[in-house]
Amino acid sequence: MGVRTSLRRYHVWLGWLVGIPMLFWTVSGLVMVAKPIEEVRGTDLIAPPKPMQMLMPVVLPRVAGLPVTTLSLEPRADGPRWELDIAGAGSRLADPTTGQLLPRLGAADAAREVMARYTGTAKVVETSRVDSNSPPLELRRAMDGWRVRLDDGTHFYVDGGSGEIVARRTKWWRVYDFMWGLHIMDLQGREETNNPWVVTFSALALGMVLLALVLLPLTIKRKINGNGNGNGGPPRISSS
Repeated sequence: MGVRTSLRRYHVWLGWLVGIPMLFWTVSGLVMVAKPIEEVRGTDLIAPPKPMQMLMPVVLPRVAGLPVTTLSLEPRADGPRWELDIAGAGSRLADPTTGQLLPRLGAADAAREVMARYTGTAKVVETSRVDSNSPPLELRRAMDGWRVRLDDGTHFYVDGGSGEIVARRTKWWRVYDFMWGLHIMDLQGREETNNPWVVTFSALALGMVLLALVLLPLTIKRKINGNGNGNGGPPRISSS
């Protein structure tokens, strides 16, 4: 068996082995570039917060004894609010006119935060609790708060302590996210880009390409030698 025949056989087997993963990579890549990333992320669905207007003197939060790490005045649906980050306890809001800490957001509060800045036409159909110990895969972070679901399939995630809209997930984002998991061969976490599957099949695909590059000149050389003078016809025989 010649070298060229052996290499061709290896190339065929590698082609069968990596054919399906390469199909997945191509299809998922095509889907992921089918729409602008801004549309996928729903960038324009939430308007920037409006400028805050304080009609009364600001009172600092009454947090004596609490380990506050950061303090800022933030716009919320019901007006300006102090946002505090408390070490070991997460974020909380406080009323800037009284300094009193406010209770964590309820379902109606979370929906109001979303709709106060929402720029679309869809309606809220459900507000469900998000447990920090088992957050949805599409959220990608631990958060104790709420998921606000609209009737067009868009999801907004609102932190129950700070009232911040921490994530937005359109229907197309979820398609994109699935295709991304398929592309990197990590459908469970969809974050591990160097997992053994993708590394192995990438190496095999590289080997197939390198074999093709080696086979190409060997095939051309054999064709030229088989045609004699390389003009595409049988070799000429001189009668003289």
